[in-house]
Amino acid sequence: MALTPVEILHMTPGRGFFGYKRAATDRLLADIVASFEDVWRDRADLADKVEQLEGDLVRFRELEALLRTTLVSAERASQEMKEQAKKEAELILTEAHAEVRAVQRRAIAENERLMTETRIIRQRLHAALEAVDSDALQGLEAA
Repeated sequence: MALTPVEILHMTPGRGFFGYKRAATDRLLADIVASFEDVWRDRADLADKVEQLEGDLVRFRELEALLRTTLVSAERASQEMKEQAKKEAELILTEAHAEVRAVQRRAIAENERLMTETRIIRQRLHAALEAVDSDALQGLEAA
């Protein structure tokens, strides 16, 4: 039974001929002691709870700091990976463009070589046809 300070203030033990009645005063003091013990116990429980919560708060703040550090590290690593991937992609594109130019140069050179061979073959073919035609004409004239 918890008594409030106002209730204690307004309590008055019964009076007798020579002062307060002993039994009523003892009961009143016993009620006040019981109430004070309840309040004292609740205060101690609350102090323990505050201490526990303060410990939890410290632990959670440390965890929060660790999470922030981890997040910053993860963001930094992510950014570095993106930059590395971008550099690798640019390198691959540069190499691919160089390869395309090399293939293109080889194709142009091969095309020029084939065109030169085609001209030579045509010249030889024309020369052979002319030789055949002139032999045919000489054979006709001889006959």
